[in-house]
Amino acid sequence: LPMRIAEMGTVYRFEKGGVLHGLLRVRGFTIDDAHIICSPDQLESEIMGAFNLAMEILKTFGFDDFSIQLATMPEKHVGTIEKWEKATETLRKTLETNNLDFTIDEGGGAFYGPKIDVKVKDCLGRLWQCTTVQFDFNLPERFNITYVGQDGQHHEPFIVHRALLGSLERFTGLLIEQFAGAFPLWLSPVQVDIIPVSVENVSIMDYCRKLKDILWKEHKIRVKLEDSSDTLSYKIRQSQKEKIPYTIVIGEKEVENQSVSVRQFKYGDKGQVSFPKFLGDILEEIKTKAIK
Repeated sequence: LPMRIAEMGTVYRFEKGGVLHGLLRVRGFTIDDAHIICSPDQLESEIMGAFNLAMEILKTFGFDDFSIQLATMPEKHVGTIEKWEKATETLRKTLETNNLDFTIDEGGGAFYGPKIDVKVKDCLGRLWQCTTVQFDFNLPERFNITYVGQDGQHHEPFIVHRALLGSLERFTGLLIEQFAGAFPLWLSPVQVDIIPVSVENVSIMDYCRKLKDILWKEHKIRVKLEDSSDTLSYKIRQSQKEKIPYTIVIGEKEVENQSVSVRQFKYGDKGQVSFPKFLGDILEEIKTKAIK
């Protein structure tokens, strides 16, 4: 121990039609589910690790406004009072160690264990349930799960259930609204859009294909080449409408100087820079997972 088992679990709930809400509330969704089986002395470090991982992920995606609740033992429950107290105190200590504000939801825990719920505030100020770190006193009893301790005796382990993002569909919806579709570079489906001034100019097109190969084949930067017969202005407008982080325009001058003319979404024309510098800058932006 500890034994950590994770899966992407499909869940179905028969939500009433009136409460269905795009990707944010659906009848079928996927949860990044995991169960951690551990001994009492491993409990604190496992809870801390799961919770800190969840916070790191949420903050990496640009979420830093949370409502956190510690839900305690309901009137009807399984498991001993001693286990409930130890589990609740471990959850409380995790939150206090991280200097996080939280509220107590008295009696709000599931019948099988106390939990931490993290609700994320969206761009409209609405709260949505995402992260859960929860004890489960029911599974060890129902399935007679034991482990052999250092004393050679059989003991019942603690089981911790955790979901980091919660519903993947809901989290995707929150991301789309959070960024209004203009994802940061590291997250964007298309990261760079290459637009040639003329698709009939052989040297320009050869240079564009070379850049595309370097970006995708060598660095796995998601890139597309606009090689249709549409006008240059139309292609630039479309690239902006699709909110692609970087658009690079290639003409004869860029071919001659081995450079690119850069347009960054939201920030406009950045001028002409050498391709190695452009490549280095975006690789660093991707590496640091910058939120702009």
